[in-house]
Amino acid sequence: MAQQNSFIVNVDLRSHENNLFHRTREIDRERLIVRRGQPFSITVQHSDSLPHKHQLELVLRLGKRDEVVIKVQRQRGTGDKWWFNQQEAQSEILLTLHSPADAIIGQYYLSVLLMSLDGHIVEKMNEISFHLLFNPWCKDDVVYLPDEKLLHEYVMNEDGVIFMGTWDYIRSTPWNYGQFEDFVMDICFEVLDNSKEALQNFKMDIERRSDPVYISRIITAMVNANGDRGVLIGRWKQPYLDGVAPNRWTGSVPILRKWSKDGIKAVKYGQCWVFAGVACTVLRCLGIPTRLITNFASAHDVDGNLSIDFVEDFESREEKNDSSWNFHCWVESWMRRDDLPKGNEGWQVLDPTPQELSDGEFCCGPCPVSAIKEGNLGVKYDAPFIFAEVNADIIYWRVLPGGQKQKIHVDQRSVGRNISTKSIYGNGREDVTLLYKYPEGSKEEREVYKKAGRRVTHHTDGKVAPARLNLLIKHPNPVFGTDFDVILEVTNEGCDDTNVHLTVHAIAVTYNSLHQGECQRQMNNVTVSAQKAHKEVLHFRYEDYSKCVSEHHLIRVKALAEAQGDSLPLMAVADIPLNMPELHIQVLGKAFVWEQLTAYISFTNPLPVPLTGGVFTLEGAGLLSETRIYVEGVISPGQKVSVKISFTPMRTGVRTLLVDFDSDRLKDVKGVASVVVRKKYRNMIPA
Repeated sequence: MAQQNSFIVNVDLRSHENNLFHRTREIDRERLIVRRGQPFSITVQHSDSLPHKHQLELVLRLGKRDEVVIKVQRQRGTGDKWWFNQQEAQSEILLTLHSPADAIIGQYYLSVLLMSLDGHIVEKMNEISFHLLFNPWCKDDVVYLPDEKLLHEYVMNEDGVIFMGTWDYIRSTPWNYGQFEDFVMDICFEVLDNSKEALQNFKMDIERRSDPVYISRIITAMVNANGDRGVLIGRWKQPYLDGVAPNRWTGSVPILRKWSKDGIKAVKYGQCWVFAGVACTVLRCLGIPTRLITNFASAHDVDGNLSIDFVEDFESREEKNDSSWNFHCWVESWMRRDDLPKGNEGWQVLDPTPQELSDGEFCCGPCPVSAIKEGNLGVKYDAPFIFAEVNADIIYWRVLPGGQKQKIHVDQRSVGRNISTKSIYGNGREDVTLLYKYPEGSKEEREVYKKAGRRVTHHTDGKVAPARLNLLIKHPNPVFGTDFDVILEVTNEGCDDTNVHLTVHAIAVTYNSLHQGECQRQMNNVTVSAQKAHKEVLHFRYEDYSKCVSEHHLIRVKALAEAQGDSLPLMAVADIPLNMPELHIQVLGKAFVWEQLTAYISFTNPLPVPLTGGVFTLEGAGLLSETRIYVEGVISPGQKVSVKISFTPMRTGVRTLLVDFDSDRLKDVKGVASVVVRKKYRNMIPA
């Protein structure tokens, strides 16, 4: 507050105007939020003309105890300093502040000082604060991205799509990033303030917050709660009774708000797409262009030998070491890497899912996507682990009666397939596999493997699989709740009949290959006639597989065909995703900002059994905060239930309403509806 008879009456931060120019008006229209490397103007209102030989000075402070103090220069310097110029008009002085493109991001406190000729402070106004973010629109910022369409998607878009399922049956689920929702920016800085680095040396941490490499690595550590005050606890098996099941989340905002509201207490529970979704929200909010990536058939190579080894005894048990995930999600952020040789700029892999330690912390990246493609595994950070996720071999072994291990199958093509992200032109899928790896079988691929130390061919104990036999698993795309058949087909292309021992094992698994229970097991001796095919049919009934299938609704069928003689057995593996029904959403009428809107949500029970404990969870950036509607009583087989909700849109534009339905027997049923929210103009009556 200005004192009586003081020269400085007030300081107007011109938040509406500045935030519009700095593309931060969606975050807040009242508080000043600007981007580095781009000037902004404030107005000093004064009571009288500037005293003779007096001048204004500006001082910036960051940190809880003013750990960093910056004196703003009065004229343009070398480009790496804050500076300002001023323009007087009547009872106001317009101050235009220029921040360097590598300025520290965070909350700044501004002091406006009236200085005498001899350098004494005559007056001081302190109660001024603003936030500074990264600026991907500024060509001198290391996060500069020179494409407006990409910036609209990877910084400004609050609605996303995450791709899940299996490499040959890809499905999508909507996700509300909500990076511009109320107080999300404050929570993002709260995340940074609670990192180990900030708690150990806050001054040093703040000084390093100009670097997106440092910031993004901190975020990958802080989104998970392993070993720090992070946001999310991971859990990959039921039960989730003391928290929220990962598949129930439809967006990042409720997670971040709960973490902050509960006093920096980790939220239960997340899995890879939830960790990635939250990281994407934080990074976009801070101004770093970010997109969510799904790698199908993703390898988790524990021992670093670029291969995933499975010992197949056809018993239902969890793999303790290496594993292959049906899909795995991480994020990519766009930045220049001044800490690395030229050629490593652009998209950087960041993985917040806690898998392996990196420099003693559960974090991963940033690692240049270009380094993964070229096999440059010495590049910071975590290149060998990420390279294996998209390139590792899968090797199947079996234990012979004498205890020796025999290599029975080598799969060099399955890992790292259909690597996907949301298209900038809508909710479709963009395939980015060729950004990570050269085409299969190409000369460049072989050169990369050689550089990375990955073997191109594997021997299988001198034995070969019988060339005359082929083994194939055929299956439909079944709906969860229905009965279906899987066909195992052995084809004999030879000239003689062949006796074959068939072993088939069907198990329920999670998306990251944790075994949940046995669905079916079958062993047969069959004779496959020359030039013929033999088919074995496996019947799957809902009442059987529902007892063991996980919340990921996935059944894995493994088959082994052993022909008479000394040849290797044939092996085939198929993952069968069980499709989920969809919710139906109907929004009534046109949507206008700050006017009540009504939507109806309906759902029909597709299962042959009743459902209890039904709950709809709704959210949408700019539409409504997380809201739950409970369904009373029992939902009988085939019964349709409808709920009505009214809400008031808070921001204009194309908005997305996300709905999730869960019950005792059926979970993770999703629905999505687009809502165009307009500003209502009063009809002008001509004079």
